Amino acid sequence: MNASVASMASGLSAALRLARGRADGVVMIPGDRATIARSFWAIAFCLPSLMCRLMMSWVDTGIPSDALHQAGREVIVFVLGWLVFVEATYHLAPVLGRAPRWGRFIALWNWCNVIEGMLVVIGGLPGLFGAPEVIGEACELIAIGWALWLEWYATRLALGVGPLIATSLVLLDVFIGIVLPSIAVALSP
Repeated sequence: MNASVASMASGLSAALRLARGRADGVVMIPGDRATIARSFWAIAFCLPSLMCRLMMSWVDTGIPSDALHQAGREVIVFVLGWLVFVEATYHLAPVLGRAPRWGRFIALWNWCNVIEGMLVVIGGLPGLFGAPEVIGEACELIAIGWALWLEWYATRLALGVGPLIATSLVLLDVFIGIVLPSIAVALSP
């Protein structure tokens, strides 16, 4: 099997194990440069869920006249936010005394994003298909909670940090994910 394919398979397998609460998923990913570089394929694996979430939002609001422009902006902001978080944690890891663990952390974080994106899409499906509002919202809330928990769990294990530091890093990611799209919308014509 090709090294890239094997790396992707082990990354997704590790993320799935972590999503099920299996701590051993963290040891499936080494922190070497090649693994880190290959883990950025996760961005491409996340694009379908990003597009699904965008189209799901259009079910409620209607397809905008500039749909391609909006989709392009979403992709650019998504990738930019991803890279901003990677850069921020690269510089925070030494401050936290976790620089040697950053490679494994970021590789796991990359692959966990694929699972998180799928969870959010799956959580939105009941509402999309006409489930009662309370059920649709509950499913969305559970899926988002699971996705956030997965990021927190992977962060704790991969970096070897306590709950407060892991929570702070997840909140940093959420902050980036809110601020960048807001800026992009504000700057759009």
